[in-house]
Amino acid sequence: MIEYILSQTDAIMKTARETYGVDPIVFFAIYIICTPFFYYSLLRTISAIGKKVMKEVMLWSTIFLLAAIAPFIYVIFFGRNIPWWVYGIIVIIIIQSVYFLFTRIKRNQNIAGFRP
Repeated sequence: MIEYILSQTDAIMKTARETYGVDPIVFFAIYIICTPFFYYSLLRTISAIGKKVMKEVMLWSTIFLLAAIAPFIYVIFFGRNIPWWVYGIIVIIIIQSVYFLFTRIKRNQNIAGFRP
């Protein structure tokens, strides 16, 4: 059973590399590397909102957004022959990330009593 799962995983990774030009290991590495930046920038964004420092809010929220979408940017730039619906999913993920970032900032601004 484990051998079957490993062979299927290997086949999917080979297809991703050869057909689409996207290395799943690189994608996963980017994802793992960005995770600490994602959480740290989220923490700093919320902290900046609490301190009512808009300049820091914008800086850390931009880093937060870039950390959230970095693996998908890799797919957009280095992928080839990718079906159109994959690009659609990536765009939806990016829009969702931006939306949740701004709703979280807005909610925390209201809690902290921040006035721009």
